[in-house]
Amino acid sequence: MTYINEHVLNNLFYMLVSIFFFYFLYDHVRFFQRKKAHQRLLLIACSSVPIILCMKYPIYIAPDCVHDLRQVPFLLGTFYGGWTVSFPLLLILLLARWVMYGYQFITVAVYVMMFVFGSLFSPIFQRLSRKQRLFASGVVTFILAIVATILAIVISDFQVTESYIIHFILVPPFAVSFVVLIVETLREALPVRSEAIKLEKMEVVSQPAASISHEIRNPLTVVKGFLQLMKSKDILAETREQYINIALEELNRACAIIDDYLTFAKPFPEKMEPLDVHHELTKVIDMLRPLANMSGVDIVSTLMPAKVSGNAQYFRQCFLNIIKNGIEAIQHGGAVYVHMHVDERTVTIVVRDEGAGMTKEEIARFGEPYFSMKQKGTGLGAMVAVRIIEMMNGTWTIKSKVGSGTTMTVTLPLLLEK
Repeated sequence: MTYINEHVLNNLFYMLVSIFFFYFLYDHVRFFQRKKAHQRLLLIACSSVPIILCMKYPIYIAPDCVHDLRQVPFLLGTFYGGWTVSFPLLLILLLARWVMYGYQFITVAVYVMMFVFGSLFSPIFQRLSRKQRLFASGVVTFILAIVATILAIVISDFQVTESYIIHFILVPPFAVSFVVLIVETLREALPVRSEAIKLEKMEVVSQPAASISHEIRNPLTVVKGFLQLMKSKDILAETREQYINIALEELNRACAIIDDYLTFAKPFPEKMEPLDVHHELTKVIDMLRPLANMSGVDIVSTLMPAKVSGNAQYFRQCFLNIIKNGIEAIQHGGAVYVHMHVDERTVTIVVRDEGAGMTKEEIARFGEPYFSMKQKGTGLGAMVAVRIIEMMNGTWTIKSKVGSGTTMTVTLPLLLEK
């Protein structure tokens, strides 16, 4: 009678989980990245677990023959770590074998032989290419299985069955090659991921920097041009006054761009204070009302008492940018509506304008430093607003339709009274 080998896949599963756990810790915990000794400790720990689990849940080949794939994680640890990893694994394997099933000389002889030959092969293995490692690991495992079988026959007159040949001699080389393929794939993926993170960080820095340098150059070029014109002796006093006003206006625009960028770049203040949303929004609306009147726009507000936690200056700047964008989006008269809603846990602020609206593509790019609907815009105002909302643990959504205006909804955590 032959038993169903239901634990073969389980043995492989233990190995794969330990490998993924190894690379997860290696990638996320700096301790294991500093020294090779730390990496060896992690490799010993992650190889020991599948060795023990494989012995605990073995493969039943026949009524009088129980087998497992403990040699696969043992050999992998040996190939990749050398004798400094293999020797602790050998001690752990033999100790676990003795605790679970008792002492057996043949087990000691077989795994000491694998330890010696595997450790000698390790330096060669580590110099091979990826394809060569896949082939060499399988071949060496197969040879060691043959030698172990011969050793078992010599020592204890071991009976070699068909099931034994399949599960001890043929399956392990394929299992080792498969796991080596997974390991090599992960080893190649980690540097690529690290490089991608570096490139992403560089992109985050370079995009706003390129936008800022481009946008600041424009007003400075205007100022330079008017200063050169003012050097002329024939210029009228009235014209000189006009040129000065234009130059000052452009310098103020450059200062505003720099202020927005610094708000985006600098960290959010650690000190948070209770903010009266009704009071702060009223201030913002009062500040923007002259601009709205000049543009023929009404600001209609429906506010109610509510408190959130944040920084007053940043909060005002956030909604100053949002409402100002709504005013500037209206070209031929209309209104900007500021509405508040408070429930048990959140404060929702809705800003809706009757402007030109945006397409789906423009909505997707909202908040990017390069993108703005305004002729002289940089997109920094929206970017700053989004960043402040996120730093206050809030969320935002934007809905818009061309010709029907834009609605931005900001939800912030309600500060509960103690």
